[in-house]
Amino acid sequence: MLKRNAAHGKTTVKRISQRNSSMNALLSPILAAVDIPGAADIGSKAGDVAGKGAEAVGSQLAGFVGNPAVLAAGIGLVIITVLLIVMLKKIIINSVLGIIAWVVLTFVLHIEMPFFPSLVLSIVFGLAGIGSILVLKFLGVSLA
Repeated sequence: MLKRNAAHGKTTVKRISQRNSSMNALLSPILAAVDIPGAADIGSKAGDVAGKGAEAVGSQLAGFVGNPAVLAAGIGLVIITVLLIVMLKKIIINSVLGIIAWVVLTFVLHIEMPFFPSLVLSIVFGLAGIGSILVLKFLGVSLA
């Protein structure tokens, strides 16, 4: 929160954390005076449950340490992810190039093509789809 001091021409910043700490200072005596029955037991029970859960997870994960099958699975997943990203990049670039070619042919060169089929072919097959549309147009085959 910014406050402008008109007398000195300074701008001071009062941090939100300072404001929250002052609010906590006001509320802490009120909250300390309230006696919640069983509040101490809640904390200890939550700690016990968290500790048991951590032990269970730790014992299950201990089987993964030094296991070559886990290493092979991890490497395989990394390779599959890299291949998918590379393929998706190529597909997206091809689709964008197809849309750009469709826009140029339709609006710049004024080549009449059926709107929806040519747009879908340019998105799905990219430049090859636009090329097939032009070859079909040259051969006199109608898409509509």
